Parts: sequence; C-alpha cells; structure tokens
Amino acid sequence: MKLNRRSALSLGTVATATAVLGSTTTSAAAEETGGPAWRVARTYARAVTAAGGTWSSLVTVGGTTAVEAGADTVVEAYSVNKIAVATAVLDKIDRGLLTLDQRVEVTADIVIQDTDGIFALDRAYPSSITLGHAMANLLTVSDNTAVRLCGLVCPALELNEILRGKGFTHTQVVPVSNPNRFFLGQTTPRETHTLLSRLVAGELLSPASTDYLLNTLRSTSAFTDGIRLRLTTPERLRVATKAGWFNAGRNEAGVMFTADGAAAAVYSLFAAGPFTGDATVDDVDFGATHPACGARQALGRTLFDAVEATTPATGRVQPTPRYRPSNGG
Repeated sequence: MKLNRRSALSLGTVATATAVLGSTTTSAAAEETGGPAWRVARTYARAVTAAGGTWSSLVTVGGTTAVEAGADTVVEAYSVNKIAVATAVLDKIDRGLLTLDQRVEVTADIVIQDTDGIFALDRAYPSSITLGHAMANLLTVSDNTAVRLCGLVCPALELNEILRGKGFTHTQVVPVSNPNRFFLGQTTPRETHTLLSRLVAGELLSPASTDYLLNTLRSTSAFTDGIRLRLTTPERLRVATKAGWFNAGRNEAGVMFTADGAAAAVYSLFAAGPFTGDATVDDVDFGATHPACGARQALGRTLFDAVEATTPATGRVQPTPRYRPSNGG
C-alpha cells in the first residue's frame, strides 16, 4: 500500500505507522493517547513518511515499546557495528588479555585513505598510539583506520566468536583474507537494541569498561547530525549514540539517560534509500541535511522530551558527564 504524506498522516499515528511501514507495531501503553511512547510513535511515523526509504527500527521508552518496525530484519550495520567491535575488545580487556594503555602500531599500509576520522589527515605515521586512543577515535569521529587497529588485537574470527558467545548471532563482522581486517557486517535492530540494553544494565562488560564505552559515546565529539542535533550541549551529554552510513544506508543507535543517569530510552534505527528527493543528491549527502537525518532529528527531540516525562525502571546509573570547555593555556 502506497500513501502520500498527507493521506498517511490523516490516518492517525499508529495507523500511519502500520500502513506506511507494514510491520510497525506499538504496545498498548504506546497507543495511549498523549503518553510518552505514543508521542514517540507519532513522531516516528510522521518523520519516516516524510523522509522516505525503508526503515527497520526498534525504540523503547521507559521499558515500553514505542516503535517496532522490521526489528528482526537483517540489515547492513555499517559503523553502528563499531559499538560491537568495541564491546569485543573491551571484553578481552576485562579478561586481562589486553589493556587500554597498550600500544598499537599505525603504519602507512594500515591507514585507510578516506575522509572520516583523523589518521589519514594527520600524516603522522609510522607511529603508535594506545588502544584506548584507537577506540576513542572509533566511537567518536568514527575513524575507519581505528577499525583496523582494533583488528590487530581482536581478529575477525575471534571478534565474531566473542559476540556469538554473548548471544549476538546476527551482529557479526565480515572476515577477509587478512585475519586482522574485516568489513563491519550486519545486525538486526533487535540485536543492536539488546546489545545497548544489556550494556547499560551492566550485563556485557565490567563497570569500568561499561563506563568507558558509554561515556565515549556521550562525548560532545561524538555524532551530532541526527538524534542529538536539536539538543543543547547538556542534553547531548545524556545521549550515547553511534551513526553508520555507506551508499544509500543511514543508521543510528543509542541510549538516552535521565538527568540522574538512568537509561530511559533505547533506539535502534536502520534506513536504506531511496529517500525523498533527488537520489543523486541524497546518495552523496552524509550530513545533517539528508532526509534520514532530518527524520532522526525530529525523533531525537521528541524522544528526549519523552524521557523527561518517563520514570524508567530501576537500573544501573551512569552519571551524566559535565561539559568543561577550555580556551587552551
């Protein structure tokens, strides 16, 4: 069934989501008019209808499912799977096999000459950095060379085995002939949502590794063009997020926290084109002006406001970091 935006919106929120997205469902609590989850469902339906594309998503607010659209669809994860890569490396750190301060070698042949990240820009190689620095670049500026640096200490087959051991059978990287390199692979919205949910619950990693991963994703240096764009700096620090894109895919997944540090919302959003507008423009637009980013921006503001109106279930608290700007010196 194909609807234009005006006729779709006239059906109402839950009906719109079902008609436009096919497999979207909401819980009874989400359908309660005016409730936080209902407002998130309404914004999602409107935003993705306007953006176009094929969306596979799972969003919960205070433990209530607000959006479930193709949540078990196997999708290309792109850089969202860098969260899974970091989880596997941190698992090895927790087991005493690695340390954050151990060094990895940055050689000319390992640097990916793309325009993401910093390693291809600084021209300071051969050199070495700590594993902690590599993962900080992996999770904030999404440096693709950092993927290879992680592969030096956690080869593809071992990485996949660690993820399978934690129950993630679809969230896997794709090995290549070099055992220390891989493509970022696939996942499902549900598995990514589960990974994030178990992470904030303290079920996947040690407290120290959990804090490292979540605080890195909450950094003001992390992705801001989607869910976080319409949020203030203090609000952004309550959102741990990771985006991923390639070709016509535009993805983002993360966690929103209450002011006192409780995880109150988890979102897992995977979208593929064609999107609304000119495909030749959309396919080379990886920034805030892309239709899919626009949809996530609208959802981010509504989701944050829903978190403010939600009392999450008691769980592990992640204190919100305070932004401390500097003027050098």
